[in-house]
Amino acid sequence: MQVSQIFDAQLLNKYNTSGPRYTSYPTALEFHEHFSHDDFKQAIKKSPNRELSLYVHIPFCHTLCYYCGCNKVITRHRDKADTYLEYLAQEIALQAPLFTDYKVKQLHWGGGTPSFLTHKQITTLVALLKEKFVFSDDLEMSIEIDPREIDMDLAEHLFSLGFNRLSLGVQDLDLKVQQAINRVQSTQFIGDFIAHAKTVGFQSINIDLIYGLPHQTLTNFAKTLDKAYEWNVDRISLFSYAHLPNRFAAQRKLRDEWLPNTQEKFALMKLAIETLCNYGYDFIGMDHFAKPNDELAIAQSNGTLHRNFQGYTTKGGCDLLGLGVSSISAIGNSFSQNIKELKAYYQAIETQQHAQIKGVSLSQDDIIRGEVIRELMCNLFLDKNKISQQHNINFDDYFADDLPLLKTFIDDGLLVNTSDVIQVDQKARLLIRIICMSFDAYMKKHINQQRFSRVI
Repeated sequence: MQVSQIFDAQLLNKYNTSGPRYTSYPTALEFHEHFSHDDFKQAIKKSPNRELSLYVHIPFCHTLCYYCGCNKVITRHRDKADTYLEYLAQEIALQAPLFTDYKVKQLHWGGGTPSFLTHKQITTLVALLKEKFVFSDDLEMSIEIDPREIDMDLAEHLFSLGFNRLSLGVQDLDLKVQQAINRVQSTQFIGDFIAHAKTVGFQSINIDLIYGLPHQTLTNFAKTLDKAYEWNVDRISLFSYAHLPNRFAAQRKLRDEWLPNTQEKFALMKLAIETLCNYGYDFIGMDHFAKPNDELAIAQSNGTLHRNFQGYTTKGGCDLLGLGVSSISAIGNSFSQNIKELKAYYQAIETQQHAQIKGVSLSQDDIIRGEVIRELMCNLFLDKNKISQQHNINFDDYFADDLPLLKTFIDDGLLVNTSDVIQVDQKARLLIRIICMSFDAYMKKHINQQRFSRVI
């Protein structure tokens, strides 16, 4: 891929509107409370999958990062995690019997900050999960880490429990940027921890970076990118900062004049993509980078890359069970979500023996459109005949009302639509969310609503 292909500023500005990230279709906006826990149980029985990905949400953070839009609880009191883990254990005990014929292939802890937990708490939770679920011998275990509040020996502890992937929230290494977003951290420690984790035995380490933060410049962000290369990390997630102060109160602490304007943000994104690709990383999907020998890169090259609530993944054949407050599940032809508020989560576990609050059963139309969107999001390519055969439809007839929406992209040279395939050009990679909206049957009611982040 020629990286220069994807930076047509005129086209990117033309299509730089808001849209879903399509970690699911339908998106979470379509979840509703009429989807019951009985519906959830039926989805398990009907699911053709018998491999499972587990997601565990740990909501606690020591301090508030002003850019963050995640579901979190800010506290310095670690004992609050003891209470949470008690209720989480109850939820695990209630859910696990529904999955006795499943084998867990993937376990991921997110948040919040899972590294908020003590060594003892981490050990207890891992032991409980392994007691209640059947785990595969080739289990992928990953955990998100905040490098500000950990000791070096956390790497040994996690590795001894079976974790083999780490993801560190770095975001930016410039002190002025860190002070503005209330996330001051030691560059030296992060580098030392990554090197130590590799020595311990971790084979895959990811870092998260964000562009569009207050006071970011090409000069200081270039230093962050250079450090990522110096640290020799295996994967990099590069996210666009979505400034939605009306939805996230903490973002109101970030003054508009501190933020890069549209042109400056575009330049930051361009710098990051060019720099990381020049350093030898493969550009995965629309916002991930991986070494060429990484399984994400291999999956993209052979057309088996998948996408779910955790982003790009190779575990496309797994059902996903979310555990903990606000977590989302994808079981068979259904999506569901747990209660988002901590006290309400506790009460639900006690009174109704589950924490599910909403969800959706997928119609056949949802399934077909979801597959189309997922193929385009992951592979920038769609085999119409494959979709037609799998779902017993004529693709062009089925999408007769949607295909005309592609004309503007065709006219701008962003994709080709033939009788057999839809092929998205590399220069449209950053616009793939907007292209996929053409196949979103729910999008009309969300147009002009600021419910989604901008593409750039």
